[in-house]
Amino acid sequence: MTRTDGRAPHLGPMIDVRPLFAEQQAAFIDLLSGLDADEWERATVCPGWSVKDVAAHVLGDHAGRLSRHRDGFTAPGPLSGEPFPRFLDRINDEWVTAARRISPALLVGLLAEVGDQVVEFWQGVDLEALGGSVRWAGPEAHPVWLDAARDFTEYWTHHQQICDATGRPGLADPRYLGPVLDTFMRALPHTMRDVPADEGTVLQVVVSGFGGWVCGRGEERWSLRRGMESRPDALVEFDADTAWRLCTRGIEPDTAGERALITGDRVLAEAALQIVSIIHSGSARP
Repeated sequence: MTRTDGRAPHLGPMIDVRPLFAEQQAAFIDLLSGLDADEWERATVCPGWSVKDVAAHVLGDHAGRLSRHRDGFTAPGPLSGEPFPRFLDRINDEWVTAARRISPALLVGLLAEVGDQVVEFWQGVDLEALGGSVRWAGPEAHPVWLDAARDFTEYWTHHQQICDATGRPGLADPRYLGPVLDTFMRALPHTMRDVPADEGTVLQVVVSGFGGWVCGRGEERWSLRRGMESRPDALVEFDADTAWRLCTRGIEPDTAGERALITGDRVLAEAALQIVSIIHSGSARP
């Protein structure tokens, strides 16, 4: 990774989630270790995927992360003409289908071992280096801190999906949910990229109990900062549950809009509700 200015000012200040990886990993293994046979087979919000399938998908994410970024391994990419989101759906399904041969006990053991390696990997990265593209934030290269935060939000989301399916509360403490929401909101400038607006136009997004994000139109692009604007052109305010489910397409923009407080310019507000902080092909499967 090339050393460069990793602040990405249009995306707001750096987020350092490295201290949270080990805690989330321990909580995830504890969660899976407590599941009974029926719970492993329960359906999740991910279409066609059981709890066990989602856990297997996390193992696939871990394997891909370590193979690519720690070991320098290049895996096969998209087929000719295959859009990247469709490619990702395909390889995820292929992995999950193959992993159905693995027992829950073996799966937990593999996740414990490989997940600990992922935790170790993230502790040693240079957050200010320039990495690859976090595609939901834009096609350009992004700093490593955003990639790390994106990884944490994915693990957190799948943890929560399993908790939802099995009637458990999940990691809703602000210590975890705060960085998750902050990371998800970094998709706002890219979400608003094609929305016509005068320079100086301000969109305010507020998540109840977690503060606000100000997305402003500059000379060349939309930019994000934390805070509250006294007189925004549009305001969207919703609760944390609505926010994270919208960003991961657990709910659709129309549903989020029904739950939200919206004032000001409806065009801006409805554009903001199109935010998606995963690679999304139209399915509800992150």
